Amino acid sequence: MAVQTPESIPWWAGNARLTNLSGRLLGAHVAHAGLIVLWAGATTLFELAHFNRAQPMYEQGLILLPHLATLGWGVGSGGQIVDTYPYFVIGVLHLISSAFLGLGGIFHALRGPAILEERFSFFGYRWSDANKMTTILGIHLVLLGLGAGLLVAKAMFFGGLYDSTVGEVRVVSNPTWNSAVIFGYLFGGGGKHWIAGVNNLEDLVGGHIWVSILCIAGGIWHITTQPFGWAKQLFIWSGEAYLSYSLGALALMGLIAAYFVSVNTLAYPPEFYGPALSIGFDRFPYFQSGNLLSSRVWLANAHFWLGFFFLQGHLWHALRAAGFDFAKGRVIHSTRGEAI
Repeated sequence: MAVQTPESIPWWAGNARLTNLSGRLLGAHVAHAGLIVLWAGATTLFELAHFNRAQPMYEQGLILLPHLATLGWGVGSGGQIVDTYPYFVIGVLHLISSAFLGLGGIFHALRGPAILEERFSFFGYRWSDANKMTTILGIHLVLLGLGAGLLVAKAMFFGGLYDSTVGEVRVVSNPTWNSAVIFGYLFGGGGKHWIAGVNNLEDLVGGHIWVSILCIAGGIWHITTQPFGWAKQLFIWSGEAYLSYSLGALALMGLIAAYFVSVNTLAYPPEFYGPALSIGFDRFPYFQSGNLLSSRVWLANAHFWLGFFFLQGHLWHALRAAGFDFAKGRVIHSTRGEAI
């Protein structure tokens, strides 16, 4: 197969042009993070500018303010919004953060070293280096674990979360540590809705504690060890393969989230998202709540369709990474186990 250079790849191929330019790829990723944070901040302020306290939140086409309300910011008894200033602060902080990320992305895209390993060996990498790739995986797992830990900290030490079962914001002082209870949700212990059957904040926060512990522990393990021989032979070690793995994980999480959003009223209180949904089929799958186009409907459908298209991207890139030639309809060269 012919080796492609950045100049031979069309502009619309996006980051494919930067596969072998680790510094420029870092710039693209940092700039992308800046755009995401910019969207979050700008949309929060936009929603706040149009928010009407006299109307239910879920009837106003809002998608970010309900998340902030669920975290207990500015919420009074019965789910009433009594203070919108925290939403303003959060929106502004996101805008400020996006500026720093944007500047970092521009720096790495234009001024920083094109290939990191030429100047900073620690930050450099090769896609076929299985040990370095699992180290990067470990770092990501640690960050995910810390993210889960932030929710736990908010619930236990920084004001608590909104509890739709009592209609109040409350501190979760005794989260569930019992592993049999937490992992029981994975095996039907939560009732007919699988993990979406969680119905109390103690179990919800306890689940995040276990997610945090496992992600951090798994991350440290991946950072300090090398892949086993069988793992090197099992996986494909290339940039496109990692993209396919990531898209597959996003697809799975998106579809699970669509189901969780549609039926769970603890993590997604009806005061902010509207009533629980039913899943129906009318030519295409959709999530509905009578004739009410609530925030829950928007969120569930968005997760479902994003998960669906992420799955298509996963299959496309997985086949290409495995050496499949779509023009010829067969695998030209098997790439499995090509790790160093």
